[in-house]
Amino acid sequence: MRRVFRMEELECAHCAARMEEGIRKLKGVKEASVNFLTAKLTLDVEDDMFEKVLKEAERICRKIERHCRIVAES
Repeated sequence: MRRVFRMEELECAHCAARMEEGIRKLKGVKEASVNFLTAKLTLDVEDDMFEKVLKEAERICRKIERHCRIVAES
C-alpha cells in the first residue's frame, strides 16, 4: 500500500533525512521518502503492516523533531 502524508512543522532538511533513514529501516517498509521542500512523507508498506509502521514512523519523527506531525492528505 502506497500513501502520501503531509508533515506539519517539519523544520529541518537534515532532520527530514534522518527521519527517512529511520523509517526505511522499519519492518514492512518497501520504500519511504521524506521531502523537506514539499513537507511530504511517501510510504510504501506491506498492507498488513501499514498501521503499525505509521505509528512507528510518527514516533521516529517526534523523536527527531518533537513538534512534527504526520497528517493524512485530504
